[in-house]
Amino acid sequence: MWQPILMVNGFLISILGVAMLVPAGMDLYVYRQENSPFVFSAAVTLFIGLALFLANKMKINKISLQQGYLLTVLGWFALTFLATLPFMVAGVVPSFADALFEVSSGLSTTGATIFADLERLPKSILLWRSIVTAIGGIGIVIFAAAMLPFLGIGGMQIFQRENSDTNEKFMPKFSYIAKRIVFVYVGLTVLCMLCLFVLGMGWFDAVNHAMAAISTSGFSTKNSSIGAFNSAEIEMAVMLFMILGSLPMTFYIVVLQGKDIKNYGTSQIVTFLKILAVYIAFVSIYLVVSGKYDLLNALRYSSFNIVSIVTTTGFVSTDYMQWGSWVGAFFVIFALTGGCTGSTSGSIKILRWQVIIAFIRRALILSTDPNRVLPLKVGGVTTDNSVVSSVFMLFCGFIFSIGLFSCLVAAGGYDFEIAFSSVVACITNSGPGLGKVIGPAGNYSSLSEYAKYVLAVTMLVGRLEVVTVLTVLTKSFWSKN
Repeated sequence: MWQPILMVNGFLISILGVAMLVPAGMDLYVYRQENSPFVFSAAVTLFIGLALFLANKMKINKISLQQGYLLTVLGWFALTFLATLPFMVAGVVPSFADALFEVSSGLSTTGATIFADLERLPKSILLWRSIVTAIGGIGIVIFAAAMLPFLGIGGMQIFQRENSDTNEKFMPKFSYIAKRIVFVYVGLTVLCMLCLFVLGMGWFDAVNHAMAAISTSGFSTKNSSIGAFNSAEIEMAVMLFMILGSLPMTFYIVVLQGKDIKNYGTSQIVTFLKILAVYIAFVSIYLVVSGKYDLLNALRYSSFNIVSIVTTTGFVSTDYMQWGSWVGAFFVIFALTGGCTGSTSGSIKILRWQVIIAFIRRALILSTDPNRVLPLKVGGVTTDNSVVSSVFMLFCGFIFSIGLFSCLVAAGGYDFEIAFSSVVACITNSGPGLGKVIGPAGNYSSLSEYAKYVLAVTMLVGRLEVVTVLTVLTKSFWSKN
């Protein structure tokens, strides 16, 4: 059972090692830094990765459900631990807990940071943070498009059916998915980078913010995030690409193939955009009526920050906690909304909310007309009970995990606002919490090592859709042959 798991993980670790050579090249050839921490880190990572790959090399004909779960969980955690090497070797973090938190935030595309002064960090470290988010973004899309329907998690069976032709499977092979997703992902990143450069960002900032926008991670090179540029044009461009990163990557593949997009589950995309519009309109009206901004600035700041939180990116253009006491509750709702399935966005996601709402609506109708035959439809697709069960299982897993991790953080001596909001921000992979400490104007550096370890695990659990990790922790999973 373990041979294919170790082989694939060795391949993934080797990719991580190769990625470390990019900031190593920046140190060696741009800044003439001979003792780059990335050289040693890449050597160690490549050695481990290639050793695992070559020692377990085999032809994989089939991956079982049990192997699929283990491959996903072990791969994500292995990459997280090894990606901390550059931070530790460079000495830019005071402890392993800080390095683990930062890498967990990057690979899970959460965007929460322990760095209080980003602008003093070496550029190679800033670049590595962004590369980690890009790896995490690509990885989670492939995981969502290929693995989740296979594992039957959280309603992704709908996503699989929506991506099927009547004559053939839309994506019959994992390699087919991976190659095309990487092509679309890189294309969007390059396009975003060029737009930001044209709008006034330097090349280095444009590259980093493009990777952060498409991966919906929110890692910035500036202490004030996007607000440091004070440009409405840059905010609009970043907002556009945050939205594009929150749409299913396979949707772009369908568009490029020239197929009819109506057959590929566009209902969640339409619903996602409508929800964004409602959120933005509501907050903008409040900001105008309360006299905090005029109409144009209200639209500017509300739209950017709401899109950032709903897409679980975590960029900020202003401290929205200054808007009023109601902000905390509403931004928790925004964070729990999420983007589309098959995207880099985190949280519960639109498709699952559609399933939950459709189920509740049908239950209310049947409560007064129990003999009526009423199929459950989501976006025009008839949905069976297995999909509903998996969605509710994921939803309950999210709620259970929020409660559990909030209690664990609170046990470290933190009040409810910090404990609850930090866990919601981390499990939804949205980044900023609430209040002055971990809010949009703060960071997670002041938290204890204990809290950072708990939140690092929280981010990875949220990124892996909760149920994936919970399943591996059950006794019945390990009792299988």
